[in-house]
Amino acid sequence: MVKPCQSSFRRILVTRILLLFVPVLLLGEIVALNKARSSLLKTARQNLTESAISKGEKIANAIATLKTHLLTISQTTVVQSGSQTEVQQYLTQMAQQLPTHTECLQLINLQSREIIASSCGNKLIAELSLPLPSYGVDIQTILPPKAGTTGQINKHNQLKLVFSAPVYNRSGELVYALNLQSALYKQNTNQPGSLAGSTLVIAEDGTILAHPLAARVGNNIQKHPDAARLQSIVKNALAQPVTGITGQSSPINLSFREGEELVAGYTAIANPITQQQGQKWIILAVTTVDNALFGLEEIKLILIVLTVGLIGASLLASLYLAPYLASPVEELRDYALNLHSHHATQPVPHNFKIREFNQLAQAIDQMVERLKAWAEELEIAWKEAKTANHIKSQFLATTSHELRNPLNIIINCVRLVHDGLCDNREEELEFLKRADETAIHLLGIINELLDISKIEAGKLSVVTAPIDLRQILLEVINLQSVNVQHKGLQLKINLGNDSIPVKADAAKLKQVLINIIGNATKFTDEGSITIATAMQKNSDNKSQVVVKVTDTGLGIEPAQQHKLFRPFVMVDGSTTRKFEGTGLGLAISRNLIELMGGSITLESAGLNQGTTVKIALPIIDGTSLTDPTEEKAFQNLGVASGDEEVREINSCPIHREETLQNSNGINESQKAGLDEENYELPLVENNYELDLLPQPALPRLPSGEAYANRTTER
Repeated sequence: MVKPCQSSFRRILVTRILLLFVPVLLLGEIVALNKARSSLLKTARQNLTESAISKGEKIANAIATLKTHLLTISQTTVVQSGSQTEVQQYLTQMAQQLPTHTECLQLINLQSREIIASSCGNKLIAELSLPLPSYGVDIQTILPPKAGTTGQINKHNQLKLVFSAPVYNRSGELVYALNLQSALYKQNTNQPGSLAGSTLVIAEDGTILAHPLAARVGNNIQKHPDAARLQSIVKNALAQPVTGITGQSSPINLSFREGEELVAGYTAIANPITQQQGQKWIILAVTTVDNALFGLEEIKLILIVLTVGLIGASLLASLYLAPYLASPVEELRDYALNLHSHHATQPVPHNFKIREFNQLAQAIDQMVERLKAWAEELEIAWKEAKTANHIKSQFLATTSHELRNPLNIIINCVRLVHDGLCDNREEELEFLKRADETAIHLLGIINELLDISKIEAGKLSVVTAPIDLRQILLEVINLQSVNVQHKGLQLKINLGNDSIPVKADAAKLKQVLINIIGNATKFTDEGSITIATAMQKNSDNKSQVVVKVTDTGLGIEPAQQHKLFRPFVMVDGSTTRKFEGTGLGLAISRNLIELMGGSITLESAGLNQGTTVKIALPIIDGTSLTDPTEEKAFQNLGVASGDEEVREINSCPIHREETLQNSNGINESQKAGLDEENYELPLVENNYELDLLPQPALPRLPSGEAYANRTTER
C-alpha cells in the first residue's frame, strides 16, 4: 500500500525537472535582462558622450564662423560709408545668408546709441559692452533676466550670444558697432531611441547657459536639485587640460524632475567669451533613462514569450521523459512484485533503451537466479534435514535394537550361571563364552559411535608409518577366513609376491579392511569374494595402489549409492534389518582412508549384481620397510602365497581350537592376550580399538569372529 507521503516516480520526474528548469530559466532571463539593461546604459552613455563632444564642436565652430562673418561684414565699404538705406538692405541680405542660428544684425551709432540699420526691428538686441576691442569681436550671453530687452523669450532657442564688432569709417575713426544675435542651440524634443540628448551648457562659474528646462537658464547650479552631482561633473571637467575636445560618460544619474532619471555624457570647451586660458564651458548631453533603455521593453516581451515557451516545452519534455524513464522501472517493479506468480521460463524484462536499466534488469535476473538456487538449496537442505531426522529415528531404533539384544544375551547368560541353572561346568563355560563374545560385539558398536563422534568433532587422528599393505591384507584375510568358510563362499586373491609399501596407520587401515571385507562377506549369500591389488597413476601422475574387493552379493541400486558413506545411513531398512549393523562402518572407513591420504569408492551395477569397493593409497619408497617374512596365514588356509587366481575356502582345513581353561572357565589365551597387551577398558582410556589376541592367534578363537564383525555393516 502506497503511503500518503510518497509520490510516484513519474510525478517526481515531472516536478523535479520543472523545479530545476524553471528557476534556472528565470534566473538566466533575469541575468540576461540585467545584462541587456547595463549594455544599453553603457551604450547610451557612450553615445551621449559622443553627442556632447559633437555639440561642443558645433558650438565652437559656430562661434568662430559667426565671428569671422561679423568681422567681414564690419569691414565692408557699405557698412563703413554707405547710406542708411544701403546699409539696411545689406544687413537684411546678409542676415538671410548667414547660418540659420543668426537671429539679428544691427548697426548702432556709438555716439548717439541709435540703430542705423537692423534686420529684426528697432529694439536693441543687447546693451553694448564698451569699450569694444579694436580689431576683435566682443561676445556676451543673453540670459533670461536680460531677455526683456530683446522681446519675448523663446523657450526653444537657447544659448543666445551677442557678437559686437567695431566699424571704422574711411578716416579710421570708430563710428559704429555691428551687433549680431545668435541662438546657438535649439532644444528639440528627443525622439524615442534617439541618443543625441538634450544640451546642458554650464559656465565655469556654475551659471547655466542652456538647459532642457528654460526656467533654469541663467541660474547657478547650486540652486539645482542635483547640485552636488552637477558640481562633481564640473569639477571633473575642469580638471582636464584643454588639449582638444574630449569627453567622458557619467555613471551618475541626474534628475531634473521628480521621479525622472537622466543619463549624461559631457565634455569641456574653451570659454568663447573671455578667451582666457583655463576657462571653460561644460557641455552635457542628457537624456532620460527610459529613452536610453528604449527597446528594453521589447526585449522583456521577447524574454517573457521565450520563458513561457520554454516552460511549456520543458513541461512537454518532462511529460515525455517521465514515462520514458518510468516505464522500465515500472516493468521491473511489476516483475518483482509478481515474481511468485511467474513461470520459471519467463525472463525479466530487458532490451530497454537506457543502458543502466538493462544493467539493473540483468542484476535482477542474476539475483532471481541466485534466489532460485538458494531456494533449491534450502529445499534440498530441508529435505535432507527431514531425511536426517528420519535417519536419526531409524538409527535410534536400530542402535537400540543392536544394543538391547547383546545386553539381553549377556544378562540372560550371566543370570543362568549366577542362579546355578546350568547342568554342568561345560554349560556354564558355554554361557560365559557367549556372554563374552556378545560383550565384545557390544563394545565394537560403542567404539563405532565414539569414532563417528570424533570424526564429526574433527578430533579423530591417525599415526602413519611405513607399512606393508600386502602383509596387512593377509592378516585381515586370515581374520575373515572363518566367516567366509561358514558361508561357503569362494575367496579369490591376487596380491602378487612383492611387498606394497604405503604410509598409513596399521591399526586404522586394518579396521577399514576388516569392515570392507566383512561387508562383502555379510551381504554375499553365494558366489565369491575377490581381493586384488593393482598399481595405477593418479591425477597428479603419482603412483598409487588400488585394493579392489569385489563380491557377487546383494548389490546396491545406483540411486542409493550416494548415501552409503553418510553416517547412520543404511540403504534399505527392510533389507538391512536382516543383518546386524548401525550404518557407521563405511562413514568411518572413508574418513580414516582420507586421513591417510587415500580415497575409497563403491560401485555396483544394481540389485543382486554384486559390489566393488576400491581403496587407493599412495605408494612410498620400499627401502624403509623391513624384509617381510613368509605369511603363515596361507598355511592355515591351505594355500601358498603367490598369484593364484582362486583360493577355495571350502577346501581349507578346520582350525584346531587350542584353549586353556582356568578355574573360572575363561579362555586362557584370551586372558593372556589382554594381560600381554596391557589393555584397559576402552571407555576409560578412549581407545576405540580392542585387540583381544595377537593378530596371528585371533583366527584360532571364536572370539576373533566377534572382533571381525565389529564394523561389518553397510
